[in-house]
Amino acid sequence: MIKVLVVDDSLFMRTLISDMLNSDPEIKVIATAKDGQEAMKKLSRIKPDCITLDLAMPGWDGLTTLEHIMSEHPTPVIILSAHSKKDADITIKCLNAGAVGFILKPSGELSLDIKDVKHQLLEEVKVASRAEVGRIKLLVTKRPKRPGRKLAAINKIVVIGASTGGPQTLEGILYSLPLNFTAPVIVVQHMPSRFFTESLAEHLNRACDLEVKVVQNHEVLKAGKVYLAPSGSQLTLKLRGKEIISCLNKAVADILTPSVDITMKSVAEVYNGNAIGVILTGMGRDGCEGMQAIKESDGKTVVQDETSLIFGMPKAVIDAGCADKALPADRIADAMMELVS
Repeated sequence: MIKVLVVDDSLFMRTLISDMLNSDPEIKVIATAKDGQEAMKKLSRIKPDCITLDLAMPGWDGLTTLEHIMSEHPTPVIILSAHSKKDADITIKCLNAGAVGFILKPSGELSLDIKDVKHQLLEEVKVASRAEVGRIKLLVTKRPKRPGRKLAAINKIVVIGASTGGPQTLEGILYSLPLNFTAPVIVVQHMPSRFFTESLAEHLNRACDLEVKVVQNHEVLKAGKVYLAPSGSQLTLKLRGKEIISCLNKAVADILTPSVDITMKSVAEVYNGNAIGVILTGMGRDGCEGMQAIKESDGKTVVQDETSLIFGMPKAVIDAGCADKALPADRIADAMMELVS
């Protein structure tokens, strides 16, 4: 039984969220709290497997409450966020402060239609409850920056796929890459809306030496830049003369958007043996077929090992025999630099 604490300043929302969670026989809401201070008092007496946490609350907001939770009673946390640029910025900060994942409220803070995301909420809580607190704390620990290496200029590309736990892991990897990194880097991070992809790009751009941005349609890819695939579009590449450009395609029903598989297959086709595929933490199998395509085109493949926050996506690649290396997150930047050189 997964024990959950629900934190929200609205009694109506606490009741709806609790009813949705309790409808699943594997989940039980053991307590609720109307604000961060009450949540901390209850955490001193109970030990939930997961916490759902609202962002906008009187007194301590969601980020402040999360920081107290992670320092005093470390527990996997799912953020409930409204759909706005401001909330997206705060949500990215929460992910980097230790939140495992987040759910978008369909229609703002008081979402009468919150039941529209019931299936996603149940799945996220189940995934979060399996995350080890020790790995969460490791993700948010800032490591000293290592000196960059002298890299040879070779026409290669790195494409990274990630989902749950990805934003925190990405920061650590990209932070470790030097300014003279001689390949473009494409990142396909599962995100529910463009607001969140843009906020993640802005956060990573501030934290890293390399320029990080959301890729635009028909943008020429350049070495030493990091391009995030925008939510709601499928990112593919094509050759235009001697340049390789991005192509943003409309989402197709029943296909995850953005899809790691679609982008990696395109990268494998355009770059052949010069593609380097990397799969990080996440639930599901997205990226498995893409990594197979990269490997079959004589490219190289690296996955995060079982130290992943969620070992679903990397494990699928390993089980398929498509991983050249399985490494902890703090060794992946070094592997990328070796493969690019």
